[in-house]
Amino acid sequence: MYIKKVRLNRLFNKSGNCFDVAVDHGFFNEYSFLQGIEDINEAVKTIATASPDAIQLTIGQAVALQDIPGKDKPSLVLRTDVANCYGKKKPDFLYSVLIEDAVEQALVLDASCVVVNLLQLPGEPELHKQCVDNINKLKPVCDRYGMPLMIEPLVMQANEVGGGYMVDGNIEKIIPLVRQSVELGADIIKADPCDDPTEYHKVVRVSRVPILVRGGGKASEKKIFTRTFELMRQGVKGIVYGRNIIQHPKPKEITKAFMAIVHQGASVQKAMEILG
Repeated sequence: MYIKKVRLNRLFNKSGNCFDVAVDHGFFNEYSFLQGIEDINEAVKTIATASPDAIQLTIGQAVALQDIPGKDKPSLVLRTDVANCYGKKKPDFLYSVLIEDAVEQALVLDASCVVVNLLQLPGEPELHKQCVDNINKLKPVCDRYGMPLMIEPLVMQANEVGGGYMVDGNIEKIIPLVRQSVELGADIIKADPCDDPTEYHKVVRVSRVPILVRGGGKASEKKIFTRTFELMRQGVKGIVYGRNIIQHPKPKEITKAFMAIVHQGASVQKAMEILG
């Protein structure tokens, strides 16, 4: 278990918090997800220069980070499952497939953590079961090799309502799914935000492991800064944002602004000043 602690130390800053930039959207075969990451090498290089704690990538993208010379670069969080539930129209057959030998591939790529979904879509219990099966396969191998396991419990709106990948926001749905992730053996949780961020301490309370909150859909700068500031006050240990970074006209500057909130407790006003 000691080596797992070493890897966790690579993810969490001296502040005890973590800012992870998700750039794994190309895994999901959805055209709208590719905006800002068409040139993956350039996108990763730009984000890496802003020095977030971690970048979340896939097996085919990880080299874009690990090829960057020098030791001062973000840690790798490796995405281990492929799903097809993110489009505006729900497909006839939903799946969430775990990549083969996921932990071994993570070790080869020098990852500090692996991440896997726990999806909850309206009326789709079979998809949820596939995710539970994926987690149950990963967990003992992660423990064997000392690889931290990040579980991503996602309570999503129906595709025809939210257009895919949209947060439900109901805290009474988020809490039990977060708790199930903990019970399944998560070392870190990447969870949904709720409709009222001032209630998020209720989510933190049911987890014995660090919670990082995802961004979900794209939001305005002031709105996402305000939400991030409040979430940190509620006791979360960081954030995992993707499109709010990679689809922003100033990805480097907005990364630095989020880092200031997460690690220094910077105000919304200060974050806006850093963004310029």
